[in-house]
Amino acid sequence: MIILDSFFDGNLFTFVILPFLIFLSRICDVTIGTIRIVMVSKGQKYWAPILGFFEVFIWLVAITRIIQNLDNWLCYIAYAGGFATGNYIGLIIEEKMAIGIVKIQIITSKEAKQLIENLKNAGYGITHHEAHGGSEEVSIIYSIIKRTEIQKVENIVKTTNPKAFYSVEDVKSVSHGIFPEKTVMQFWRKGK
Repeated sequence: MIILDSFFDGNLFTFVILPFLIFLSRICDVTIGTIRIVMVSKGQKYWAPILGFFEVFIWLVAITRIIQNLDNWLCYIAYAGGFATGNYIGLIIEEKMAIGIVKIQIITSKEAKQLIENLKNAGYGITHHEAHGGSEEVSIIYSIIKRTEIQKVENIVKTTNPKAFYSVEDVKSVSHGIFPEKTVMQFWRKGK
């Protein structure tokens, strides 16, 4: 017991291990917090509170250790560094998770018939209309897609009409829609 007490009171623990543990705990709680905020915005009412519990629990453990070591400036740096790193990691994880659906709006001054056909052939539901742009007539195409499909739709747009302008917006929910069907073979191959 005396050996443990001297370890926790020693310089190695105070100036290296403790700041490192605070750094790791901040990465964890901020990453969880970032994902929790995404879950809240997507209406995931069951996941958000569970993530919130762990986020706050980890934060309390970290802040308690900082309060107990107010004279250790390395803990402050570790706390701030963990916060910044946790934000970065949380955003990367959220991007990889790609939860939810989005609305993509494509504005093209070029004849849109081929782009519309390519999107339909890929299985995407679209709505389009002609409009008046700043200096010319344009076509506006809308589609509601899964976030995991953004890159595929962007590739279709860039291949068919590289000068088209497009924007992507989050959508909380939809009542109906046409989405590309995934076959059992596509799902199986992707898992390999």
